[in-house]
Amino acid sequence: MGDRVTVVIGGGSGIGAAVARTLARDGDRVTVADRDAAAAGTVAAGLDASAAAVEVTDEDSVQALFAGVLDREGRLDAVVNCAGVSTIGLITDLAAAEFRRVLDVDLTGAFLVLKHAAQRMTAGGSLVSIASLNGRQPGAGLSAYCSAKAGLLMLTQVAALELGPRGIRVNAVSPGLVETPLTAPALDIPGIRDDYVENTPLGRAGTTADVAAAVRFLLGPEASWLTGEVLDLNGGAHLRRYPDLLAHITRAFG
Repeated sequence: MGDRVTVVIGGGSGIGAAVARTLARDGDRVTVADRDAAAAGTVAAGLDASAAAVEVTDEDSVQALFAGVLDREGRLDAVVNCAGVSTIGLITDLAAAEFRRVLDVDLTGAFLVLKHAAQRMTAGGSLVSIASLNGRQPGAGLSAYCSAKAGLLMLTQVAALELGPRGIRVNAVSPGLVETPLTAPALDIPGIRDDYVENTPLGRAGTTADVAAAVRFLLGPEASWLTGEVLDLNGGAHLRRYPDLLAHITRAFG
């Protein structure tokens, strides 16, 4: 906090934008990075922050992002990776290219972010990835997303193991249902929101502010002895069943 140099990837909307705003209010020198350069610029302009374009599936793009931050700021203290995509379809129907697309962004992209951020960090650095309830709780039709997020949880632990001796912490937040541009199409389908909430002991969906607060904690001094942790942030939804999204979709569209 204070003078910390922080990069928020996927910061152009949703959870990433909320994280960028929260950390900027704390005094971080934030770079808002997104594949949508215009969206990143809009968020950054409201925060007196920097903006950058990045495509997490392109190693040259990821490398250039962090090299640029290091050139401009002189160091790199914290990275929050919020980039993610999803898809839906039964395993027997899903195109292999679609499966690869989700894994490429959600898992390979996370690997590239960790790789190139960690190369430029020194002791005291901290990395946080946004994972998902689906990293531990399967959902029919979500083979690509569940597989990618489950992989991200293990990647987080391996990175923490490798980078700990250098004084770099690596953690993840696994949100349940949060209303964002990514979840909006599903939540517009009748029955899905109610099914989620009914299976959440605290009885509500999460907010982007909830996730930003968890990220803030993981980056901060209160979590200085915490690494390799995956924080379940879902109102207790991991204690119950996952909604049957495909059943709701079938009822809505036939």
